[in-house]
Parts: sequence; C-alpha cells; structure tokens
Amino acid sequence: MKKYVLPTIMLIIFEAIAVTLWLTKDDIFYLFNFSYIGISISLGLFLLTKKVKNARRIVQFLVGTYMLVYLGFMSNENMQIEGFWYYLFMGVFEAATIHYAVAKIFGPLVFGRGWCGYACWTAMILDLLPYKTPQEPRKKLGFIRYITFVISFVFVSSLFLMQIGNLEKIMFWSFLIGNILYYAVGITLAYICKDNRAFCKYICPITVFLKPMSYFSMVRVKCDKEKCVSCNKCKRVCPMNVDMTDNTRKRANGTECILCMECIDKCPKDALRL
Repeated sequence: MKKYVLPTIMLIIFEAIAVTLWLTKDDIFYLFNFSYIGISISLGLFLLTKKVKNARRIVQFLVGTYMLVYLGFMSNENMQIEGFWYYLFMGVFEAATIHYAVAKIFGPLVFGRGWCGYACWTAMILDLLPYKTPQEPRKKLGFIRYITFVISFVFVSSLFLMQIGNLEKIMFWSFLIGNILYYAVGITLAYICKDNRAFCKYICPITVFLKPMSYFSMVRVKCDKEKCVSCNKCKRVCPMNVDMTDNTRKRANGTECILCMECIDKCPKDALRL
C-alpha cells in the first residue's frame, strides 16, 4: 500500500486548498479548480505506480490544456509570470496570484518542481519533441532565466508607471503573444541543443520562483546506496541532468528535478524511490 501514499497525500493537499479557498473566498470556482488539478495529478501518480505508459503526459495534458485554454483563453486570466505581476500590483489576490502561491512559490516546499513535470502547458508540448534525454552536456546558460524574469517585471511595472489604459486587454494579448514566443523559443532551442528541456533549463523565468523552494522539497527521489551499482542509467535518462545517486540537497542540479520518474523506471536494481 506504500506506493499509493503519495497519490493520496497529493489529493488531500489539493482538496484542502480547494475547500479552504472556496470557503474563505466564497467562490465555488476554487473548489472546482484545485479539486480538478488535485484529482488529475493524483490520477497520474496512481497510473505511474501501475507503470502505465505516458502516465505523466496524460496529466500534463489534463492540467496544461485546462489552464491554457479554460483559464487563459476563455477566462482571460494571464497565467504567465506577467499576469502574476499584474494582479500583484493591482492588489488582487485572485486566480493568477493564488496559482503562483500554490504551484510555484510555497507548493515547491512539498512537491519541488513537480509543476514543470506534470502541469506546465509549455513543457507538455516540448516533451513531445524527439530529444527526451539530453544529447549534449548541459550548458552554462542558466543566467538567462534571471534576465527574462527581470524583463517580465520591468514590462508590467512600466505599464503601471506610465499609467497605460486598457491594462486587462494588454495583459490578455501579452498572454497570447507570450505563449507563442515560449513555444517558438522552446522548440527552436530543443532542436539546437538536442534537448527538449533546454527552454526550462536556460530561459523560463518561472524557475526563479521554483528553484529556491525546491531545495527544501519534502518529495524527493532518493537512492538506496546498498542497491546502487553505479551504472549511471539514471543520469543518462534524466531530462534535467540531475545526479540522483547523491542523496544530499546539494546534488548536481538538485533543484531541477521535475519528478518525471524516468530514473526510477530505468534503474535496473530498484535503487531509486520517492
């Protein structure tokens, strides 16, 4: 029964968030929103325990398309980082700010970079590309994410400082254009670097929130040193170049783990576990 603990815990966490926000905000949307996400993620984790092929990608599309199409296009919520800055400056604690607080600021204390592996609508497309495992060594380009992070902040703050009108319309169009740019840059980088996750490693500004909290994540892949035979298969299949054989929090690229479970699946000695 131990293998069902994680799906159960994730469901309980998201249901607790859903009910709390529903009652405190007096808006049933939050009950639906976080219940749907929690059920989808728990379903994916359950399917992973059953070794169902593409279980994680099923969750990616369940959550990613919901957030992109329903919240983004239909509800006009800018779910990119620009939307977070916008609603923060407006002093509105609604969908986008709550989403960031749960998924990308405080949530990673529990599930690390799980957002990147199971919910990101950009990654759900990038993971379909041919370079599922990096074909070349990781490049030292991570500093770019901080540049894009600052650019997003400066863009939104400038709109407020210049007192530009029709901000809601501008933010919606920035969401559309931003997504197009993310996909274009992500796909181009994947082919240039021969790495589906190059965009996540070097460009994505959201990782600036995710990385520091992920260092303290409660849910982590750990290695049983007595079983490990140092075959390094886990390192070769990891899309984020994480050294899973090191159990310390300072392991190579430790805050980059997206909990994709590829290392666990490929380990010939069952030395890796959550």
